[in-house]
Amino acid sequence: MSRWLILAIMALLYSPAWAQQSELVGVWKLTAFVVESVQTKERRNNYGEKPTGYLIITPERFTAIITGEGRKPPQTDEDRLFSFKTMFAYTGHYRVEGDRLTTKVDVAWNEAWRGTDQVRFFRLQDDKLFIESAPLPSLNYPEMGQVRGILEWERSK
Repeated sequence: MSRWLILAIMALLYSPAWAQQSELVGVWKLTAFVVESVQTKERRNNYGEKPTGYLIITPERFTAIITGEGRKPPQTDEDRLFSFKTMFAYTGHYRVEGDRLTTKVDVAWNEAWRGTDQVRFFRLQDDKLFIESAPLPSLNYPEMGQVRGILEWERSK
């Protein structure tokens, strides 16, 4: 019986989904981020030309924080609104199915995301991680309609 248990564990550990998940584990630094309209293909650098951010993926948790360039310590309500609109952060347990990464959000900068599944599609190439969101309404620019975020990360050394 123990032989079958060992074989079952080995099969699970060497499954393609587990292998992809283990390649994702690490700390990733943001190198590019654009938002693209699904309808018009218009692209915007909503967070500026040089946004900053990190993605930390452990075997159990996905955590992302991104901030736009040009942010200053807020002193007015307008500054605070700008700060809110030029950042996002969320975390939760995640699962990998093929090229689909789904995070069950339990903490987020925007309470509307808490309890939701955030679906992303990814591709690994050397020390680069490319992530695209599933289409969703633009929070900052409703006139863009449905958008998808396109992000590029590099493994932090």
